[in-house]
Amino acid sequence: MHLENLLVALIVVAALGVKAAAAQPAFGAHGVEGEPNRAQQWLVPSPDPATASRAVLFRPPGEGPFPLAVIAHASTQNAMRRAQMPRPEYRALAGWLVERGFAVLVPERPGHGATGGKYLEDQGGCDEADYARSGRATADEIAAAASLLRKQSFIRPAGMVVIGHSAGGWGALALAGEDPNNIAAIVTFAAGRGGHADDLPDRICAPHALTAAAGEFGKTARVKVTWLVAANDSYFSPTFSRKLADAFGAGGGKVDFSVLPAHGGEGHWLAESEAGIKLAAGELDRALRVRFPIPAKKK
Repeated sequence: MHLENLLVALIVVAALGVKAAAAQPAFGAHGVEGEPNRAQQWLVPSPDPATASRAVLFRPPGEGPFPLAVIAHASTQNAMRRAQMPRPEYRALAGWLVERGFAVLVPERPGHGATGGKYLEDQGGCDEADYARSGRATADEIAAAASLLRKQSFIRPAGMVVIGHSAGGWGALALAGEDPNNIAAIVTFAAGRGGHADDLPDRICAPHALTAAAGEFGKTARVKVTWLVAANDSYFSPTFSRKLADAFGAGGGKVDFSVLPAHGGEGHWLAESEAGIKLAAGELDRALRVRFPIPAKKK
């Protein structure tokens, strides 16, 4: 009986091992390139070993190697809304970057849309929101997604650019402490968390905690941040965004803060539209041109 039990146990272990191996995500490209800009679906790592992040990669023509830009999307504390989020692509912003020679990765972080999995960047309840922890969690997700691309032959491994929107921008601020040789520039659109508290415009959960966390990120910052916000952003108004940027700067971070013109009915979504990117193009150029001159077009 002991031998029989042992054999049964070995069979069960072997079966579980096969199942676990089958469950391991196959990172890399999934599918052929398409339009626009050689768009291709990828699976990339996340800090959660059980969850691979779905992503879209855009590339210029040619073999590269290209500098890498990673776009980090917005988020929400509402679980149902996160589950229903369409896969982020930021096509206008990605297209602008591709024209300037970048390969652009837009990963969908765990806890969102088709990627699913555990929501790693939860800030907690409004009164006890831990914005520093949530920002660092988002930063870890951005870094994990980029790690695979930086190993590809068509990508320059050093000097990537991180562009974050809203909660993605908040996570980008937490990456400002990285080596500038690894991250050359950070651009944020309406960086923050806890906006539209109780679904009300111009209301933020624990604004003092958010400001304090911005100062904390500034203490370790080594990468310059370009901080952009639309004049009619009702999640993080220009006045409040300026307070956050000032706190980041007072902590020791280098930051260029600019208010962009009003965009549509809600400026918070400026980064997602072609018209919004046209409004931001001048500031984006100033943020990136010194480190990444626009490549000459082939005749």
